[in-house]
Amino acid sequence: MNEKQIKNWNETKTNDSWALFKIMSEFVEGYEKLGSIGPCISIFGSARTPENHPTYKLTVDIASAISKAGYGVISGGGQGIMEAANRGAQKAGGVSVGLNINLPFEQKSNPYIDQDKLIDFQYFFVRKVMFVKYAQGFIVMPGGVGTLDELFEAYTLIQTSKVSKFPIILVGSSYWKGLLDWIKGTLLAEKNISFEDLNLFEVVDTVEEVMDCLNRFHVKDNFKPNF
Repeated sequence: MNEKQIKNWNETKTNDSWALFKIMSEFVEGYEKLGSIGPCISIFGSARTPENHPTYKLTVDIASAISKAGYGVISGGGQGIMEAANRGAQKAGGVSVGLNINLPFEQKSNPYIDQDKLIDFQYFFVRKVMFVKYAQGFIVMPGGVGTLDELFEAYTLIQTSKVSKFPIILVGSSYWKGLLDWIKGTLLAEKNISFEDLNLFEVVDTVEEVMDCLNRFHVKDNFKPNF
């Protein structure tokens, strides 16, 4: 390495050290704001789903039912399904949390989040910790790469017993069919997962089925952070 390369390398190391303080500040803000809101359900799905789409309306209805059952609702804070989740929570008078992420194309938070429960994150990994730590369940609506990332993050943490088990509910059997066929036909067939791993999620289509899954799992009011 020449002198310029060494200098650039040392400057990068210094910047990395200072970044730790930014990361710590995001964790502190998240813990302080979410630690006192009570049991919540995280709802995931595409930011591209328009307001007139049936899945948007279904998400609003699911979030409203969850709120009426006494849970808060946590979303990614943006548009599409995230907006529908917060909208349904607010409509039912429930707790509406938004964990927004700063992106190059400037994702804006939706207007249905309780303003004292809106948190802006720079780091995806800190944001995902907050989704999991305070969630008593994951509702996974149709979505894209980000939704799959959040789904498999939770799936992995529960499978490896790194967090307490909580329900993972996939909504939209026709949408998720191809993924589930691959999990069963490839992952399970190749013995890369066990048969018991298939029991870590449920697939439903209606509001009533979502609530049934939550009610069957949470038979007691023994709610606490997952780790």
